[in-house]
Amino acid sequence: MNIKRNITFKLEKRKNKGVDIVENVPIRMRVTYTGSRIDFSTGYRVDVAKWDDTVQRVKSKTTNKLHQTASEINDYLDEMRTELQKIFKEYEVKECIPSPDELRVTFSERMKGESYKEKNVEVALEETPTISLWERFDEFVNINGHNNNWEKSTVAKVNVFGRHLRSFRENLTFEDLDEKGIAAFLDHLQETKGMRNSTLSKMYGILLWFMKWAFKQGYHTNNAYDRFKPRYKKPEKTIVFLTVEELKKVGNVVIPSDKQYLERVRDVFFFCCWTGLRHSDVYNLRKSNIKSDHIELTTVKTSDTLRIDLNKHSRAILAKYAEIPFPKEKVLPVISNQKMNDYLKELGRLAELDEPITQTYYRQRERIDETRPKHDLLCTHTGRRSFICNALALGIPPQVVMKWTGHSDYSAMKPYIAVADSIKSKEMSKFDNI
Repeated sequence: MNIKRNITFKLEKRKNKGVDIVENVPIRMRVTYTGSRIDFSTGYRVDVAKWDDTVQRVKSKTTNKLHQTASEINDYLDEMRTELQKIFKEYEVKECIPSPDELRVTFSERMKGESYKEKNVEVALEETPTISLWERFDEFVNINGHNNNWEKSTVAKVNVFGRHLRSFRENLTFEDLDEKGIAAFLDHLQETKGMRNSTLSKMYGILLWFMKWAFKQGYHTNNAYDRFKPRYKKPEKTIVFLTVEELKKVGNVVIPSDKQYLERVRDVFFFCCWTGLRHSDVYNLRKSNIKSDHIELTTVKTSDTLRIDLNKHSRAILAKYAEIPFPKEKVLPVISNQKMNDYLKELGRLAELDEPITQTYYRQRERIDETRPKHDLLCTHTGRRSFICNALALGIPPQVVMKWTGHSDYSAMKPYIAVADSIKSKEMSKFDNI
């Protein structure tokens, strides 16, 4: 039997009136195993400047306030670790896992034995109550969301993952998520939620992110995620976009008198088609972002600073709404992404964008082909895709398009380049009819 464990030494974090204490700070030993965590006081203190957090020991040739040397303190830390390892080995031989209380009492008795009395160090032991995986997950979301400025959509996706994980097993522990446990979780998602392979891959990505973060924090010692390598069949995603002819078709649609909201939706969508902006960036576009011949903005998703040249189409849309006041100095009448997606499908039906589009996806090994009319697949991101595909088809160099869109990885442009080449090929065939 092998009890997975992690033993670390750290300085206790203390504050005085909100300021970190950096002198004479207690050294603690922390052991994490099978979902439990226990902190032991070593009885020694040292200044933060004299502690090497990388090797988790006092820096050589230094002393603390009591003139105890680095070698003296480090030797004692080594003995504490060795004694704790011995106890774990004994329980492994017995093929049982000690409870936190059993480990605390056993270690306390060993450290108070005759061989340690001569060190004249009082060893105080305290147990930190077991904290559930769900509390750690909430901590993961709060800390990373704050430090990395997560978008609301990212927070929502991670929280959805959390709900799926909880539905898998309420009393889940980090140790449960070994290779078999991870596979069982992904099978659960596929069987009960009917998730496609592409979605399963995203769910595993968030799980991997969470497990790695918790491992680095010392909350568990289960690194099975390093060995688990799921492989899911994922076909290349079909790029749904509108050609120049289809854009003209949408532009010529006569909006019914009872559906005038579609005119604003069309204008905002076309602005995406002529600039390559995402919905989130058009939503946040303000008058201060508009220059005489270009747009300057920092994107919401990637925080890239972009300079996008204006053309006659994008200028015309800006001019149309220039005298209309919008909240927060916004320049366009942009509604929520979800509502706009619904209205775009309605607009597509009016424009009779009925070309059948077949999309292929997998559930585990099962291939599924789904054919739907193009208008059912329209969304705000179709505008950005249309801009990229049409720009490349017009012969604008990929590196120029990438500067406008903020793509930093050339490989991300390859699918669009393939589509643009296909458009050029179709256009060339028109010479056959002459």
